[in-house]
Amino acid sequence: MERWVWVTLILAGYLAVTLAIGLAAGRRSSDTVSGYVAADRDFGLLVMYFVTGASVFSAFAFLGGPGWAYSRGAAAFYILSYGVLGMAPWYWLGPRVAEVGRRRGYVTQAQLLAGRFPSRLLSVLIAALTLVAFVPYITLQMRGAGIVIEAVTDGHIPLWAGAALAYGIVMLYVIFAGVMAVGWTNTFQGVFMLVIAWSLGLYLPVKLYGGVGPMFEAILAERPELLTVPGLTASGEPWTWGGYSSAILVSAVGLQMWPHLFMKAFAARDDDTLRRTVILFPTFQLFLIPVFLIGFSGVLFPQAPPDGPDSILPFMVLSTGMPALVVGLFCAGALSASMSTGDALLHGAASVVVEDGVRPFWSLSDAQQRLLMRVLVVAVGAVAYVFALDEDSSLVELLLGSYGIIAQLAPPVVAALYWRRATTAGALAGLVGGSAVSVFFYLNGHLRPFDLHEGVLGLLAHVPLLVLVSLATPPQEAPHVRAFVEERGGSAEPASPAASAHSTPREHP
Repeated sequence: MERWVWVTLILAGYLAVTLAIGLAAGRRSSDTVSGYVAADRDFGLLVMYFVTGASVFSAFAFLGGPGWAYSRGAAAFYILSYGVLGMAPWYWLGPRVAEVGRRRGYVTQAQLLAGRFPSRLLSVLIAALTLVAFVPYITLQMRGAGIVIEAVTDGHIPLWAGAALAYGIVMLYVIFAGVMAVGWTNTFQGVFMLVIAWSLGLYLPVKLYGGVGPMFEAILAERPELLTVPGLTASGEPWTWGGYSSAILVSAVGLQMWPHLFMKAFAARDDDTLRRTVILFPTFQLFLIPVFLIGFSGVLFPQAPPDGPDSILPFMVLSTGMPALVVGLFCAGALSASMSTGDALLHGAASVVVEDGVRPFWSLSDAQQRLLMRVLVVAVGAVAYVFALDEDSSLVELLLGSYGIIAQLAPPVVAALYWRRATTAGALAGLVGGSAVSVFFYLNGHLRPFDLHEGVLGLLAHVPLLVLVSLATPPQEAPHVRAFVEERGGSAEPASPAASAHSTPREHP
């Protein structure tokens, strides 16, 4: 048989194993909304570590990361920087979020915010922003899967069919097994892609240059601009320090605010599990080192990838004479990166829309909520798939655009848990104003001062609005504020019906 047939069979085997793990994991959770969305709050350290790491490092890292190292050089290092910076505050913030969630029955980010700042409008606004940010992020994962499958099958399975195949599998186990399937498939996929990334990242420099050191010496001699921080822009011009540093800042702020990651705090078994996950998370960042080495190994390769920088990984794998088995395993690793984030995103999007965009207005039974979530998994996946067929946008650029929106959730979350004087009107004003500024500069990038990321500009408008409007409006009642701001130790008190995530906020702006 031809090589592409063998590779296709290996990928099919990988997809079958992933589906089996996902469906089997679903049997461990209860048939309730809490089981579907928060895994009955039973994730231990192993699953929390991999569900956090594998959800963060997606197709943008396995494909976009090498693509940036190959085409933009040191610019790719921003990815390494923001991961460590962004996760550190979660050591304190995560346990506080989990404690409030356990006590009041919350399973989503918007439930926490609408609990502290009672407002149906706020809940719906967060659900809408989440959906707007998630669609390009899911699109990124689908395109990544399609790029890999199309490349390794020599075009016999085109991008549209490859993306549909991989995400058909993802939607199946997310629909039937919820977040428990996401957790255990992420564990399997995380281990798999770590092994593959390190193997390939060390093999290619040795094969092509005789080692990592000689590779960088050769690049320094012929392409020194790629090793000069902050690297290059997509057009080949030097990236400004304003653009580079603000990309790190907005990504660090936004990282812990992604609703699909935020929701995992509600799924953790206890606070110690969350803290240990944060402490161990930088070890997962080591995954990026071999990923960058893959991209740098292609810089002086005689041929350029025909499908653009984002396809440098499959191009290098196919161009260096590796056996079909090895090619199939390496590309299955790339699929792991894509699918381990895509499943969390699809699950998170459906959960947030139902819990925060629908339930404040309509009373739904437990069974109706689960059914609607499953329908939305398919609907959101279909929308993202349509956008995934547009091959003109960079994977990393898609991600950076999403971060500008999601970073706007940070100020109200911090205010909800740490600032007594914050009010509903202030939270709404800041979120609307910051999001509007971010979207405006995203659409009019040439107007950004100092080349700052639009998300940072949004935060510069967001925080003053939150503070000024909060100070200008009546404070919330002290007992209500104490339920969110004051520290609590020991076991959490059970949620009262009025405070439960399943009740509609009684106050509205």
